[in-house]
Amino acid sequence: MQTLQDFSKGQVLLIDKPLNWTSFQAVNKLRWAIKQAFSIKKIKVGHAGTLDPLATGLLVICTGKMTKQINTFQGQEKEYTGTFILGSTTPSYDLETEIDAHFSTDHITEDLIHTTTKQFIGKIDQFPPVFSAIKKDGKRLYEFARAGEAVEIKSRQVEITEFEITEINELQLKFRVVCSKGTYIRSLAHDYGKALNTGAHLSELRRTRIGEFKVENAITPEAFIAKLPL
Repeated sequence: MQTLQDFSKGQVLLIDKPLNWTSFQAVNKLRWAIKQAFSIKKIKVGHAGTLDPLATGLLVICTGKMTKQINTFQGQEKEYTGTFILGSTTPSYDLETEIDAHFSTDHITEDLIHTTTKQFIGKIDQFPPVFSAIKKDGKRLYEFARAGEAVEIKSRQVEITEFEITEINELQLKFRVVCSKGTYIRSLAHDYGKALNTGAHLSELRRTRIGEFKVENAITPEAFIAKLPL
């Protein structure tokens, strides 16, 4: 069983973030549980890489002195799996917002689906979604978007080392992506739909790896809390 000294010296906790939780909520839940378990008022806890509320999977959480390593972990390669839906788009590029347009998919073939992925391998310029937490002029982009305010977003260069469609079920495409820090899978869904000459949006996302850390070695927040001393 881990002690207060362990958490203060620094721990790297692998948490499987539940659906509809923010990364901030997960950090707060663990921080509160550690403070309650050891009757302390303060301890450093932070995460290495945000996951959207509609995404699940690996969240690397650091405590104590290991929080100094957060930037290092954030910069490591990441792997995701999930589902794209062809033929429609949403303003947020995922299911946070309602479908705003429909497109024909009559021309889509399995060959086209697989060959189009090759366009995204390597270093690419990508526009982050307007519904994102990136700051501009002191405000989050999603704040502008929710207020209906137009805002100029600059592209950023990211790198995708692996991108494959693992299963095709009519308009639902299962995928796996290995990419650099800063890559938005929602933007990849949107751009991939454009390249196919049809719309697309992200309906499911799971982070399976950050560097050498894997989600199969992660536990739920509840399982972590259950291991703390009563």
